[in-house]
Amino acid sequence: MENLFDIDPRLTALAEKAEQTAEKSFRRISQTTEYNSAKVLKAFIDNRVSEGCLKGTTGYGYGDIGRDTLDAVYAQALGGEDAVVRHNFVNGTHTLSTALFGILRPGDTLLSLTGSPYDTMEEVIGIRGDSGRGSLRDFGVKYDQVELKADGTPDLDAIARKAKGAKVGYIQRSRGYSLRPSFTIEVIEKIIKTARSAEPDIIIMVDNCYGEFVETREPTDVGADLIAGSLIKNPGGGIASTGGYICGRKDLVGLCADRLACVGVGKEVGATLTQSREMFLGFFMAPAVVEAALKTGVFACSLFGLLGFRTFPAADEYRTDIISSICLENEERLTAFCCGIQSGSPVDSYVSPEAWDMPGYDSKVIMAAGAFTMGASIELSADAPIRDPYAVWLQGGLTYPTGKLGVLKAAQALLDKGLIEL
Repeated sequence: MENLFDIDPRLTALAEKAEQTAEKSFRRISQTTEYNSAKVLKAFIDNRVSEGCLKGTTGYGYGDIGRDTLDAVYAQALGGEDAVVRHNFVNGTHTLSTALFGILRPGDTLLSLTGSPYDTMEEVIGIRGDSGRGSLRDFGVKYDQVELKADGTPDLDAIARKAKGAKVGYIQRSRGYSLRPSFTIEVIEKIIKTARSAEPDIIIMVDNCYGEFVETREPTDVGADLIAGSLIKNPGGGIASTGGYICGRKDLVGLCADRLACVGVGKEVGATLTQSREMFLGFFMAPAVVEAALKTGVFACSLFGLLGFRTFPAADEYRTDIISSICLENEERLTAFCCGIQSGSPVDSYVSPEAWDMPGYDSKVIMAAGAFTMGASIELSADAPIRDPYAVWLQGGLTYPTGKLGVLKAAQALLDKGLIEL
C-alpha cells in the first residue's frame, strides 16, 4: 500500500522492521482493548440503552432519557458513581474549568500534584494572562504546585508535605507539551494515597484527557474523586462532534453540573439536539479506536527511533495515554513532519500547516490535523509549540493502516527535504 503514496522503498523496509519491533506492544494493546470493549458493552446492556436513547430533545430537554442513560453508561464504564456528559462542553479545558469552578470556593487551595498544568489551564487558574478576567485566582482560590523530580516523576515526599490543608489535589495524567512521562494508573494510585495520608479529605481530580481506555483501569478505580475529559479525544471514538464529560463522586458531579447550567437545575436540563446517537456510538467504538491510535503511536516511535530520533515513550514502553513525543531538534524538521502528517490526512491533505498564535498558548503553535472533526486529536494529528526542544506531539489515528501511512508520509517529507538520511 505504501507504493500508492510513493514512499521510498528504504522507508518501507524500515517500516517492516519497526512493526516487528512493535509486535509485543501491539499484543498488549489488543488485550487491553478486548477487556475495555467488554466493559463498555456491559455498561450499555446494564443501563438498558434503547433506540429511544438515540433520539435528541430540544428546548429545556426535560425527561431526556438518552441524556440520562448516557450519563449512567459513562459512570459505569469509567468507574464513577455519576457522570455529566454534554455536547455543550466546548473542549477539554472548558470541561476541566467547569469542574474546578464547581468544586472550589473562595479561600480554598488548589494544589497541582504533578507540576505545571497544561498551557491552556494556566489562564483558568490565574497564573498567566491578564488579571480580572474571572480566573480561579480572581475568585479568591489559592494555587500551589508540587514540582516533579528531575526525571519527571512525582515527588511523593513533597506531596506529603504540601497536601495538608489543600481542598483539591489536581493530577494531569498526560505529558502535555512536556517530555515528562505520562502517569500510569499505578503511579496515580500512589499519588492519591500519598496526598490522602496528609489530608484525608482532599478532593482528587484528574485531567484524564488522552488516557481513557488505554489501560484496563481508570483513575476513579484507584481513588480519584473526579475525572474529566473531551469527547473529541478518546471517549468520543472519532464520532462525537464535540463535547466533554465529568465523572466521579455523585455529590461532586452534581456541583459541576450546577456550574455548567445553574444552581437548582444541574443535570435535569439540557437539550441533546442531534448529538445523542453520535455520543453513544462514539463511546461504544472508543476502545477500538484508542487501540488504533496506540498502535499508530507505537509504530511512529519505533520508526523514528530507528531513524535516530529520541521518542517519549520509547516504542516498547508501557503506555498510559495516546500521545507520542518525537524530538526533531529544529524548527525545519518540525514543520516538515507536520506537513507530512497533513498530506497523509483524509481531509485537507492539500494544505500546508503554519505556526500561529493559538488562543490559550504562550508560544506559536503548529498543528497538523486533517480531520473529520476540527481539532479532534483522536484522529491522526501532530502539533507542537515552536520552542525548545522542538518536539512534536503525535496522537490519534482512527485506523492503524491509515495512521501508519500518515507517519510514513511524515518521514518521507523529512527525506524529501534532505533532513534525514537512510
